[in-house]
Amino acid sequence: MKSDAQLKSDVAQELSWDPSINATNVGVAVKNGVVTLTGHLETYAEKFAIERAVQRVQGVQALAVELDVKLAPGHKRSDSEIAEAAEAALKWHSEVPNERVQVRVEKGWVTLKGEVDWEYQRRAAARAVQPLIGVVGVDNTIGLKVQATPSDIGVRIRGALERYALDESKRIEVVVSGTKAVLRGTVHSWAERGAVQGAAWSAPGILSVENNLKVVR
Repeated sequence: MKSDAQLKSDVAQELSWDPSINATNVGVAVKNGVVTLTGHLETYAEKFAIERAVQRVQGVQALAVELDVKLAPGHKRSDSEIAEAAEAALKWHSEVPNERVQVRVEKGWVTLKGEVDWEYQRRAAARAVQPLIGVVGVDNTIGLKVQATPSDIGVRIRGALERYALDESKRIEVVVSGTKAVLRGTVHSWAERGAVQGAAWSAPGILSVENNLKVVR
């Protein structure tokens, strides 16, 4: 098991290794496996690059993101310019259903509204606008269309986990109540935690996922 000092060193090295991140703007603190990030960034896209980088590091049990986006002068755009760019990005994204997502921009903050069929489409919409110049934040309020939930949906989710060949699959509990799936148990990395959550979201009829999986070192 990594010590907090070793984990902090690994996180700092991963941030420095990623060419899309300016690691000098990020402060890293670790306590009991929980990584806290602080600092000021010049783009919103970098914030998500930092989160992804930290989640790749083995031993991270939880992540607290206290990063502010303060746009560099060359990255500032008017709300109307951002809205126009966001609408174009959504229109040209093959995973986002056409004309089912609406955009509102206020002081660089993008709010997405509408309704789609699947969680992956909802996430795709957010990913489409996150890297746009001038964006300082994204509020994804897109809803999911209600679908019939098969009676054996818990079994189907369990089958997906077994196909993923996760060592922890037998220690993961999946409880389905109506359109909600609750995940409990332990995994060894954020990547595995995300994979399990993705399996639950891929089940037809699931409108919300409560991920209580713990990452153990």
